Amino acid sequence: MEYNFDKLIDRRGTDTVKFDRLQELYGRSDLLPLWVADMDFECPPCITEALRRRLDHPLYGYTIESDIYWSTIIQWILEHHGWEVQREWMTYIPGIVKGIGLAINALVGKDEKVIIQPPVYHPFRLVPEGNKRDVVMNPLIELPEGGYRMNFENLEKVADASCRMLILSNPHNPAGIVWDRETLERLADICYRRGIIVISDEIHCDMALWGNKHIPFASVSEKAAACSITFGAPSKTFNIAGIVSSYAIVPDAELRRRFYSWLDASELGHSHLFAPIATIAAFSEGESWRQAMLRYVEGNVDFVSQYCADRIPRIKPLRPQASFLVWLDCRELQLSHEALIDLFVNKARLALNDGAMFGIGGEGFMRLNVGTSRSILQEAMERLAYAVASLE
Repeated sequence: MEYNFDKLIDRRGTDTVKFDRLQELYGRSDLLPLWVADMDFECPPCITEALRRRLDHPLYGYTIESDIYWSTIIQWILEHHGWEVQREWMTYIPGIVKGIGLAINALVGKDEKVIIQPPVYHPFRLVPEGNKRDVVMNPLIELPEGGYRMNFENLEKVADASCRMLILSNPHNPAGIVWDRETLERLADICYRRGIIVISDEIHCDMALWGNKHIPFASVSEKAAACSITFGAPSKTFNIAGIVSSYAIVPDAELRRRFYSWLDASELGHSHLFAPIATIAAFSEGESWRQAMLRYVEGNVDFVSQYCADRIPRIKPLRPQASFLVWLDCRELQLSHEALIDLFVNKARLALNDGAMFGIGGEGFMRLNVGTSRSILQEAMERLAYAVASLE
């Protein structure tokens, strides 16, 4: 089946975050939005058709998650990531960011701390802070050739007896890193030894590019399985973020009891009507669409990399190993944070996520969403090239 990722779809007037919050967040509404992490592609036809079939039944009462819902997720994870997940390890959660907040409230005491590794997805900081937990920083180490590695030596220093949780971005957002097995095993060893629960956000796990392979954190060792909660979802991959379809996987029985009983007490572990329908369709019929989408995203990343090399050499895109997000190193422009925002927003008229929001090490970077049509991306790069040229 052929899929048209070049198709332009007008999303204005649909209450979409990407467009309808521009004025609020950027101070103007005439921007090309390449920020929030959803794509501009139509979701796979199989999902739309499955939802439409259900809508043909005129009653939308209480529902349960069928066995096929869980078996479909289990089969997908086994086939794509080689991890054999058991049904009893799993539950629905009402969104991954919400899941982080729920896990913090269920498992982290008011006087305990949460570790994050910036630059990283900003809710990793905002959610624990909003829940009145102290956040401990273990910044990633930037590599000379680009990319990052974990700073295990510093982690051993900052992880005191009050640290109860570490939030892992796997694959990493915003840098698009697919963490290797050795890194994950070493992280598991430290966290298991110190009694730290690892929340592994694996929402981009099905978007590995150019043959890179995602490794589920909990699959790397018995220690990793014993100290971790994995969050996953089809939402980023199949562009259905508005259909909250997330799930948790907790192999350890005691950790599972503590977390899931807390969820069940407030009936937070049960899905809405459409989540299982969309998930089953995505994971059982959406593979050809996923493969075509990944090839298109790879082409978009290559386009941005070549365009910057040819026209904007002072901006260096970090080639992601996974996801549709590109981490732009703009430090050679030698602009202050405010001037960099002004360049993108007021001169180029582009809405991106500024690197500073991702924490330590994000200053001077911008996060670009390339999950859009090539024509939109070309217009964005032309605007940016013209704006950078105006600096000279």
